[in-house]
Amino acid sequence: MKKTILATALMAATALTATSVSAETLRWARAGDSLTLDPHAQNEGPTHTLAHQIYEPLIIRDTEGNMQPALATDWAVSEEDPNIWVFNLRQGVTFHDGSDFTAEDVVFSFERAKSETSAMKELLTSITEVRAVDDHTVEFVTDGPNPILPNNFTNLFIMDKDWTEANDTVTVQDIANGETNFAATNVNGTGPYRLVSREPDVRTVLEANEDYWGVGEFPLEVTRIEYTPIQNAATRVAALLSGEVDFIQDVPVQDLGRVADTDGLEVKTAPQNRTIFLGMNVGADDLERDDVDGANPLADVNVRRAMNMAINRDAIQQVVMRGQSQPTNVIMPPFVNGWTEELDALPADGMAQAQELMAQSDFADGFSIQLDCPNDRYVNDEAICQAVVGMLGQIGIDVNLNAQGKALHFPLIQNGTTDFYMLGWGVPTYDSEYIFNFLTHTKGGDRGSWNPTGFSDPEMDAKIVSLASETDLDARNQTIAEIWEEVQDEQIYLPLHHQVLNWGMADKVGIEVSPEDDPKMKFFEMN
Repeated sequence: MKKTILATALMAATALTATSVSAETLRWARAGDSLTLDPHAQNEGPTHTLAHQIYEPLIIRDTEGNMQPALATDWAVSEEDPNIWVFNLRQGVTFHDGSDFTAEDVVFSFERAKSETSAMKELLTSITEVRAVDDHTVEFVTDGPNPILPNNFTNLFIMDKDWTEANDTVTVQDIANGETNFAATNVNGTGPYRLVSREPDVRTVLEANEDYWGVGEFPLEVTRIEYTPIQNAATRVAALLSGEVDFIQDVPVQDLGRVADTDGLEVKTAPQNRTIFLGMNVGADDLERDDVDGANPLADVNVRRAMNMAINRDAIQQVVMRGQSQPTNVIMPPFVNGWTEELDALPADGMAQAQELMAQSDFADGFSIQLDCPNDRYVNDEAICQAVVGMLGQIGIDVNLNAQGKALHFPLIQNGTTDFYMLGWGVPTYDSEYIFNFLTHTKGGDRGSWNPTGFSDPEMDAKIVSLASETDLDARNQTIAEIWEEVQDEQIYLPLHHQVLNWGMADKVGIEVSPEDDPKMKFFEMN
C-alpha cells in the first residue's frame, strides 16, 4: 500500500515537472457529449473534439485552421511515383500504456478506418494500399495522383494495433445499429491527455499524459480536464456565471451580452466552418411520414424549390439567432474551395414565388410531413426548426416537428429512416469533394453514408470520383463548379445558414476560437 501511494505521488510530481507549470484544472461544458470513444465510429464534431485530447492523427489543424505535423513530421508525394504519398512518422512516441508507436499502428488504423462500419471511410476512397516501409515511414498508394490527400487525415486517429486486437475491438463500433465495443468506452492513445473516467452524457475526466511527446512544444498548461455535457442552455450559462465551469463552447445567443458583461468572463466569437441545412427524401416513390398516399411530394422539384423560397433566412438570423448566423443558399461554408458569392446568394422573390411554385405542382392543396430535428447539437437547432414549421405552413405544408437528442437523431439519417431532417456539415478538408462524397454521391459502398435523400445521378457520381485523382487544379475546380450547379438546380437540400461560434470562458482561460469548433486543450494557456 505504501509503495503504491509513493509511486502515485512520484508520477504526479513527474507530470508537474514535465509541464513546468502548476496543476490547472479546466472545467469544460457544452450542450452535447461525444457519441463514442471509438475514433472511427462517428464522423461528428463533439466526438472528434473529445478524441483530439486523447488520440492523435498524423496531421492536425491549429487554432487558425492551418495544418501542422502531429504523429507525422513531414509528408510529400514520392519522387518515383505520383500515386504514392510518403509520410515520415514522429519517433519516440508512446501510447498511454507505454507501448511504442510505429508504422504498423498507422497501417492498421487506416485499414480499420476504411472498413464497412467506419464513419470515416469516405475520406479514404482513393487509397488502394497503406504500407509500412520501416518503423517510421508509411506509404499511401492512391488510385491516380491525389493532390489533396493529406487534407483528409486531420480527424483520422491512430490506434494501438496490439491493444485493439487484444481487446477484440478490431471491428469499428456500428453506432447506427445500436452496437458497442471495448473501444467505445476505453482508450489507449498517444494524445496529451489520458482517460481517467467516463460516464456518457454525465462526466468525462482526463489527466495530463506525463510522457507526451509534445512537452516543450505546446503550452500544456491544462493538466486536468473535467468535461460535462449540459444540454439545457440556461443551466449551462448558469454554470459558467457561477464559476462551476470555466469554459463553454456554445453560449446561447440570448445570453451573449449577459456573459460578456459579467466580471471575470468573456465571449469570443468567430465564423464556423459549418453550414446548417435541411435534407429531404427526394428519391422514394412514397413517403412513410406524410399524408399523401402513393406519391412523394418531395420528389417534385417545384415543391422543393417552393420550400426553399418560403424559408425566410433573414428572419431566422434576426429573431432566432439574434444576428449570430450568416444566411446562405448553399450547403458549403465560405472557407471551402468551390464556394462563390453567387452560390451563397439568397433566393429572390420569397413567399409570393413559393406560393406560385406550389400552385404549379401536383400538391397545390398542400400536404403534411414530419421534420426530424436535433435539440442538443447545433446552435438553437430546435428553435430554428420551429421557425421553419411556421414558414412552410404559409405555403400549405403542415410540418410535424420531432425534436430529440442527437444520439437518436443521427441514426435516422444514417439508416435512411427520415423523410425530412436537419443536419449541420463542417468541412475539415476545406474542399468541396468532402461534401460531395458524404452528401450528394449515391448512397452505398464507401460513399454517400450521410445521404439518405435517395438522390442518385451516375454522371455526377463519376465527376465526384474523378476529383480524387485530378491534378490539374483548374480542371478540378471546373468539375466542382459543375457539380454545384446541378446540386443547386435539383434543390436536393434547403440551406439555412453558416453557423457562428460563441465561446464563453473565464478570464483565466486563454485560447482563440477555432473555425472547426474543436478546441485542443494542449494549446490552452491558463492565466
